[in-house]
Amino acid sequence: MKSVSERNIINRLPEVMVETETDQVSLTGENGLFHLNDVCLELRECEKQMQVYLRAETTEVCRVRLAWDYEVERGVKIFGDAWERGYGELEWRGIDPERVMPWYVVILGMEMTYCYGVETGPSALCYWKMDGHTLRLILDVKNGGCGVRLGGRTLHVANIICSGYENDRSAYDVVKIFCGRMCRKPRMPQNKVYGSNNWYYAYGSSSAEKILQDAALLEELANGLEERPYMVIDDGWQPMHAIACAGGPWDRGNSLFPDMKKLADQIKEKRIHPGIWFRPITTYESYPDECFLQRPEKAEGKVHYLDPSHPYVLDRIEEMTRGIAEWGYELIKHDFTTFDIFGKWGFEMGEEPTERGWHFYDTSRTAAEIVKTLYTAIRKGAGDKALILGCNTFSHLAAGIFEMQRTGDDTSGKDWERTRKMGINTLAFRMPQYGTFYAVDADCAGITDAIDWSRNREWLSLLAHSGTTMFVSIDPSTATEDQKRYIKKAFRIFVKTEREAVPCNWLDNRCPDLWDTCYGRRTYSF
Repeated sequence: MKSVSERNIINRLPEVMVETETDQVSLTGENGLFHLNDVCLELRECEKQMQVYLRAETTEVCRVRLAWDYEVERGVKIFGDAWERGYGELEWRGIDPERVMPWYVVILGMEMTYCYGVETGPSALCYWKMDGHTLRLILDVKNGGCGVRLGGRTLHVANIICSGYENDRSAYDVVKIFCGRMCRKPRMPQNKVYGSNNWYYAYGSSSAEKILQDAALLEELANGLEERPYMVIDDGWQPMHAIACAGGPWDRGNSLFPDMKKLADQIKEKRIHPGIWFRPITTYESYPDECFLQRPEKAEGKVHYLDPSHPYVLDRIEEMTRGIAEWGYELIKHDFTTFDIFGKWGFEMGEEPTERGWHFYDTSRTAAEIVKTLYTAIRKGAGDKALILGCNTFSHLAAGIFEMQRTGDDTSGKDWERTRKMGINTLAFRMPQYGTFYAVDADCAGITDAIDWSRNREWLSLLAHSGTTMFVSIDPSTATEDQKRYIKKAFRIFVKTEREAVPCNWLDNRCPDLWDTCYGRRTYSF
């Protein structure tokens, strides 16, 4: 496969437009420098990248828009990523001028495939758009829903990269290679991650006693495997457990979970790694008013959303994560941070990740910078004691910080169609990020009486052959012997899987049913 320079946007200066709180103005310049009053945008070509820098004294900048002339041949297929998790909408499709493609875009032609993206960890929320004549990159540098106040600071906004490849290999291989270019230092688990999560049969109705029953079943299912599984405690252990997916405090359990450290120790006695879920931004605790987000929509009751730009909040989140790790939990799943901060799910964000008119406590940093600082605080709190699984987190900002990332919204123990949409679709289209960004997690096989076992068996088989992560959610009181036998077999397949599975028909099927695995090509009935 040859990399080519045709349609390289790196050494071509784009049209530049800056959006402020009051105006949207085209900038002119030369030698990569563009000025507007106190605003300066610099584009530097460096190491086959276009590095974007922004400086402003008093002007509050909202977005930087870059546009290149770009004629698209007929019959192309175009692929882009999602803001955080996928919601069953990931796909290759034709030209759609209104389509928002966060982070990167891939254009598959008859003879060539072209990839355009930003390196992971940018200081802006970045997305691409294209029609038949123009390729656009929008760099959202807002602070919440207002322009950022840089105060003379020079912001390294993003690094733009691009690649062109002759079509002598598959589109999957091209996207995988390009993902590897976008992330310089992926963070991966050192061991296989599989096991049980109680959410999709318990849905928050749980106890320490029930978790130990789950762990006993998991011990039976993983018997004889040297690679040991994880038992993940989901929502329901926290003091405010009467409210579904409630927030903190996170420094203790409730009456049904009286001793969280003891519970972790009891799980370890079965040679199982204990894991746990928490929602760090939401709390019922008392904080100074300045520690809470000031979004226009108000939370009901006593729940509040913490402002992660506040130093005290960051210290508390790091402290609560460290406390969970010190209890002995070796996998920490944190959830809801994108929704709790921005007030929108990924599929609602489009070109406006949050509502206009509000800002963080610290107005001098972009929302992307603040989110990265939050992720770093969680990472620092966990240290090397626990793996971190991000759920509802910005994929491109989490890469290199967390070991694992949920590919999509929740699967289900009640609705097979939801599992197919959120699980299979997102696993297929986020698979190129496996090993290049982190280990992808397509969520659980929720094995309950509500879903036909023949359906879940196919999903379980794909997870086992995927090589990614693999979790089941199975009620010990309803598990059949046939299900147990199949899960045992699936676990053994999983721990021996040496590479990720590849979706063979993802170009024309949003729910690929033909996969190339290390055990050969397999067709599934989804």
